[in-house]
Amino acid sequence: MPAPIIKVDAISKSFGTFKVLDGLSMQVMPGEKLALIGPSGSGKTTILRILMTLEKIDGGHIQVDGEQLYHMERNGQLLPADERHLARMRQKIGMVFQLFNLFPHKCVIDNVTLAPMLTKGVARAAAEKRAMELLDMVGLADKAKAMPAQLSGGQKQRVAIARALALSPKIMLFDEVTSALDPELVEEVLNVMRKLAAETDMTMLLVTHEMGFAHDFADRVLFFDRGRIVEEGKPDEIFRHPKQERTQSFLKKIIAAGHRV
Repeated sequence: MPAPIIKVDAISKSFGTFKVLDGLSMQVMPGEKLALIGPSGSGKTTILRILMTLEKIDGGHIQVDGEQLYHMERNGQLLPADERHLARMRQKIGMVFQLFNLFPHKCVIDNVTLAPMLTKGVARAAAEKRAMELLDMVGLADKAKAMPAQLSGGQKQRVAIARALALSPKIMLFDEVTSALDPELVEEVLNVMRKLAAETDMTMLLVTHEMGFAHDFADRVLFFDRGRIVEEGKPDEIFRHPKQERTQSFLKKIIAAGHRV
């Protein structure tokens, strides 16, 4: 068996008096497609932001690709990671956000090429060649010189996916990437993610309320509630035969709201 590419060990995280993650432990295998579901405030997005080092942990340990994320080994001791270590670890992980976060004053291709040129020293010609390949993959090669304001929400999100892929991460994190989109634009983004899942061996973690997509996309589903994993299993097990009462009540509400699972 290969070693986990992500290993989360008893991490905790609070915002003020609100404990978002409560001794959370989980493992993700290389190439695994993982869906994180659960009610708002259950800790799903927080774990993605922690993996991306956008939020720090209060306790516990995380390993990514065999290395400590928030700690460094020095003379046999684990010390808090410095910014250089965090920056290096960050290059292993790409994240696509709910609200795109494109630079509004830069055209599409400049949004995609900026990070490889700044963080990896990639020459502009090479960065632009790779950017055009990625834009072609997400169906937006013809929008390379467009400004973000000229794009639909679905197009912006596809550019954001291309931008995250430009650093060639081993792990991709998707945080509610369709929730800010008009319903008719959701499918074009989901189709890009289906293509990524089918054609790459990249490890992918998805936080979503699109239960039908989570069922089709994921190798494994984790149901979060109150900062803990209440239940996990293959999609059919979680969506068709959930064992825990809390999972059952959550899915009933989702179905009652008209969502496919």
